[in-house]
Amino acid sequence: MAYLPQLRVPATYMRGGTSKGVFFSLNDLPEAARVPGPARDALLLRVIGSPDPYGKQIDGMGGATSSTSKTVILSASERSDHDVDYLFGQVAIDQPFVDWSGNCGNLTAAVGAFAISNGLVAADRIPDNGIATVRIWQANIEKTIIARVPVRDGQVQESGDFELDGVTFPAAEVEVAFADPGDGDLFPTGRVVDRLEVPGVGEFDATLINAGIPTLFLRAEDLGYLGTELQDAINNDAEALARFETIRAYGAVRMGLISHIDEAAQRQHTPKIAFVAPATSYQASSGKHVEAETIDLSVRALSMGKLHHAMMGTAAVAIGAAAAIPGTLVNLAAGGGERQSVRFGHPSGTLKVGASAHQHQQQWHISAATMSRSARVLMEGWVRLPADTLMR
Repeated sequence: MAYLPQLRVPATYMRGGTSKGVFFSLNDLPEAARVPGPARDALLLRVIGSPDPYGKQIDGMGGATSSTSKTVILSASERSDHDVDYLFGQVAIDQPFVDWSGNCGNLTAAVGAFAISNGLVAADRIPDNGIATVRIWQANIEKTIIARVPVRDGQVQESGDFELDGVTFPAAEVEVAFADPGDGDLFPTGRVVDRLEVPGVGEFDATLINAGIPTLFLRAEDLGYLGTELQDAINNDAEALARFETIRAYGAVRMGLISHIDEAAQRQHTPKIAFVAPATSYQASSGKHVEAETIDLSVRALSMGKLHHAMMGTAAVAIGAAAAIPGTLVNLAAGGGERQSVRFGHPSGTLKVGASAHQHQQQWHISAATMSRSARVLMEGWVRLPADTLMR
């Protein structure tokens, strides 16, 4: 039997924030994968190594976690006031689907660098030395993101002394600003706190917010937690994970994201579910001791069904937005009142996020949310995949 040689597709493997993903220029993809549809999904699934019933993604570029099962497609923007169009695909690990319903805030930090290095940003917008302001159109959620990327001698500067909890080595700081991160109604139910009834699980106070990414916030104590838990305490508890997924499904229905809880299984990327608690001292996963006096609150968030090892960038936007609005569970956990920024504790350490909130006609709005991340190229060249991938 004759077999076709593997396809070679130009790609770059990058870290952005506390995530890793495979980056593509749209025009480098096989023609069938340059448009949304089964061919594109099939290509990304095979590149990452999904679906993998073993849950390891051994035969692909994925790292078998939600933070490392990610893909990005970039192109020069079709909008005159933007530089690059950014499309994010969250690849399921053991199921054959790519979730296009939201953004990855962590990988956003790498978008500007990739765009500059691959000729997607006009040369006259890149200084020889200084900061390049890259205007990103986030196509999944149709929002503007501004990345401030350091440049030295006309090239992206990746090395530096900025330290990010959840990332082992320091790198250059990249400032990321999410403009108008609210999606439609910031609070889809019109309330900053709802009472969520989950059959078979219980009733919970919840803040349901669309900012950065649709997110459902609960109190840690209502779930029987302290808010200082690390991954093993949650991810090794199958019953706990099942409860979280059930709550998330009912929250998705209340937020209007799905019409029935059964649809949640095909929408794993959104909404996120997180729980908050007042600031408490704890030991992070690295062994670093986080003192209560250094943070405003503790937050733990789940992504793709597991407790995240640090914090998703988009969820950090939701945290900052909710903290800026008096009366939300996030705001109350941080001590209440008006605030422009918060520093929160997560399993790997701490993160500061800022947000500007205002009310107009009794509706809350977030004008911008900001944070600092870092990014760098890990490998570049080609990914290979069986030539019949797009034919299946």
